[in-house]
Amino acid sequence: MNKKREKGYRTNRQIRVPEVRLVGDNVDVGVFETREALSIAENMELDLVEISPGAKPPVCRIIDYQKFLYDKKRRDKETLKKQKANQVQIKEIRLTPNTDEHDFNFKVNHAIGFLKNNNKVKATIFFRGREITFRDKGELMLLKFVEALDEHGSAETLPKLEGKRMSLFVKPNK
Repeated sequence: MNKKREKGYRTNRQIRVPEVRLVGDNVDVGVFETREALSIAENMELDLVEISPGAKPPVCRIIDYQKFLYDKKRRDKETLKKQKANQVQIKEIRLTPNTDEHDFNFKVNHAIGFLKNNNKVKATIFFRGREITFRDKGELMLLKFVEALDEHGSAETLPKLEGKRMSLFVKPNK
């Protein structure tokens, strides 16, 4: 009984209003007394479910309640899946001003994989200690990174320095 309350739908004897509006398949649409609507549902071996409690009178439907919950859960799951499919994630690649050529190419290949999966890539160069004096070296590294990803994505912004980090975003090509 508590499970039915969790979903927000009152069923059968939980409906305590004097009259309800019946809608649905194989049912005469109209306003009925709650007892009469409940007896119609029992004769059909189905449940009387309050769909819209705020209406005057409340709207009820005669359906199999468990099947109704199952279908609703499945629809909600589908819409959530569609929402997640449309979201773009941001993947971060970290570099330093002294990143070696092999390591650089390795990170470029990772970024290409991210861009192929329709994710944005945030390339970040972290300056440690006195490396901050080589800002131009870091900026050249980021521009080289964007150039290496040229056929898979394009830069959204120019390299921007925030504290000891310089970063830019690369978006996938359509």
